[in-house]
Amino acid sequence: MGKKTVCQNRKARHDYFIDDVYEAGIVLHGPEVKSLREGRASLSDSYAKVKNGELFLFNMHITPYPFSHYLDMDPKRTRKLLMKKKEIKRLIGKTEEKGYSLIPLSVYLLRGLIKIELALAKGKRKYDKRQSLKEKEIKRELNQMNRRGIS
Repeated sequence: MGKKTVCQNRKARHDYFIDDVYEAGIVLHGPEVKSLREGRASLSDSYAKVKNGELFLFNMHITPYPFSHYLDMDPKRTRKLLMKKKEIKRLIGKTEEKGYSLIPLSVYLLRGLIKIELALAKGKRKYDKRQSLKEKEIKRELNQMNRRGIS
């Protein structure tokens, strides 16, 4: 049984230079889990931060499960992330460096557990984004030429 991606932050790789990638668990309530299994989540504008030695995820939107009536929650509430203390301490040191932040890349199901992929990232400037787009376009053109048999 492999991993099934629930949602991705597609703009993250465009807006940031990705240095390291970490896997973390996420503390959720029952209806949130059911909603995530249906793929009703969004990672746009979300980020993670270390507070008091614990890791938290902000602005992740999980649409409320329509058949749950006993638990009414805020869809963008702050959620605790689960990582080993050693990794969290390493992240504290890295995020205190200038320009680094923790950005979620994707949420996925792994052997029945919901995991989140966090990236230690540094923001790109406008000219960096343009350069990335140019490189991507050149690669695409080369692949098309190779498929057609043009050298």
